[in-house]
Amino acid sequence: MFEQDYIMRLIKEMVRTLLKLLFHIDTDSQTEELLKEREEKETLNALLELVDGGEINEAENRLYDLISEGDMAALETALLFYSYLNDKTDEFLEENHFSRNEIISGLKDVVGRYGLNGMADVFLEEL
Repeated sequence: MFEQDYIMRLIKEMVRTLLKLLFHIDTDSQTEELLKEREEKETLNALLELVDGGEINEAENRLYDLISEGDMAALETALLFYSYLNDKTDEFLEENHFSRNEIISGLKDVVGRYGLNGMADVFLEEL
């Protein structure tokens, strides 16, 4: 239990740090209200609805379809998506064939696509 709490805190702090450095957003509440554009909010909400419906892998696949080189709005959406997933219980993730390690892998992959591997390594290297 303590290990999972530690992992959850690391993920949360990584997302928070990236939001602050890249988007000048400093908040503990990592929700869709942080997105400026209506379309981005709708996209994130659609992804989160899939998550809540237990279709986490489908939501992640759709997220990857959005990500393109240099599209910072997609990166912001991805960070909020993984933050939302990170707030889910281990039981919810397991019931829906997902894991905390997949959240870490997804985050590493996404930030790597934007050339931010070093940031992921700072927070998640030991995991």
